Amino acid sequence: MAARTKTAKDRPSYRCTECGWQTAKWLGRCPECQAWGTVEEYGAPAVRTTTPGRVTTSAVPIGQVDGRQATARSTGVPELDRVLGGGLVPGAVVLLAGEPGVGKSTLLLDVAAKAASDEHRTLYVTGEESASQVRLRADRIKAIDDHLYLAAETDLAAVLGHLDAVKPSLLILDSVQTVASPEIDGAPGGMAQVREVAGALIRASKERGMSTLLVGHVTKDGAIAGPRLLEHLVDVVLSFEGDRHARLRLVRGVKNRYGTTDEVGCFELHDEGITGLTDPSGLFLTRRAEPVPGTCLTVTLEGRRPLVAEVQALTVDSQIPSPRRTTSGLETSRVSMMLAVLEQRGRITALGKRDIYSATVGGVKLSEPAADLAIALALASAASDTPLPKNLVAIGEVGLAGEVRRVTGVQRRLAEAHRLGFTHALVPSDPGRTPPGMKVLEVADMGEALRVLPRSRRREAPREDEERR
Repeated sequence: MAARTKTAKDRPSYRCTECGWQTAKWLGRCPECQAWGTVEEYGAPAVRTTTPGRVTTSAVPIGQVDGRQATARSTGVPELDRVLGGGLVPGAVVLLAGEPGVGKSTLLLDVAAKAASDEHRTLYVTGEESASQVRLRADRIKAIDDHLYLAAETDLAAVLGHLDAVKPSLLILDSVQTVASPEIDGAPGGMAQVREVAGALIRASKERGMSTLLVGHVTKDGAIAGPRLLEHLVDVVLSFEGDRHARLRLVRGVKNRYGTTDEVGCFELHDEGITGLTDPSGLFLTRRAEPVPGTCLTVTLEGRRPLVAEVQALTVDSQIPSPRRTTSGLETSRVSMMLAVLEQRGRITALGKRDIYSATVGGVKLSEPAADLAIALALASAASDTPLPKNLVAIGEVGLAGEVRRVTGVQRRLAEAHRLGFTHALVPSDPGRTPPGMKVLEVADMGEALRVLPRSRRREAPREDEERR
């Protein structure tokens, strides 16, 4: 009897778990999305017909659905509630991702203690630390509550067992990459394991009406580790950002099914824990009695939140043929563009052969074009060794032709500067309604903007000699 020939239907196929690209043989890297280790084998799906089954809940008109069940509950941390859109919705699953050491565990442990109450228990499951290590952190940040339960588990079945025993209203898992299911092949943190753990916890959250906070790792490129499907399955994706050497931490909304993604939460990380900052502009400013050359203030928008930040510049004689260009908190390309504009349009030629250092105060990062005018004025002030007028803020984008362009949210920026006591502002033309009592100067190009710099003594001296003659 002749052996049956293996048809194409019986041969194994391979598919990328990230983008769905299919191939007949295994590859280490997907040629479609360029992801490594995402091509997995799967069998040819059998042709089946799904018959109608029994429904769990009857369909009703949307107007008869009770929307009170999706009312958000406060986490006890106002800055986090701002980003979430009012708080945690029952049954919602939130993914919080950030770099190691940025403060994710500290923030969520503080949330776990403040959200716990007589009617709402909180279960904190740690897979990265022991229970005693978490207890030491809780003592340090004063996050001790009788209704906060702690468990150290790395097995998915054990985590689900804790849910049956504790019956929490809020589950915090730190982190989703450390928990694994014995029924799925692969090491913890792999594609299949993360997908299974996230799917099981999402089903448990929806069935119990329990809010869930998942901690996610990030790759060296800053992307959330694991399958891209994880971000699609959860309801909210938050990004925890901040320089490890600075106190400021920012929580940004990347995805939010219950609110906007324009809000940003500001936190300060210190030895006693982490606290929300309702007015974080003080971290980005240096209070001085007299103005200093090379400094200029601007107002940046983090989401819809205006923050006053300070730009500093310093120029010194270069000791090498190629002058240094060093930036901190600013984009190097934007600073280079402002140098070119000042030299060509502003007729400032003293910058080409000098070392230039530019930075922001407090670790804030300015990447939006609205900070161009402040960067240019700080560089011009440093080059002429002349301070800008006191209580002045500069807002505007600078083009390569030297024009000052309009930016979004000028009125909101001016209102924040006026609230903090600034009396003068440089803005593009047609800023709209300005705060009463604030002197707003509209500038069309860099030539008009540079006129706010007082004339240096070296420039005034020759004119005084000419008048005597």
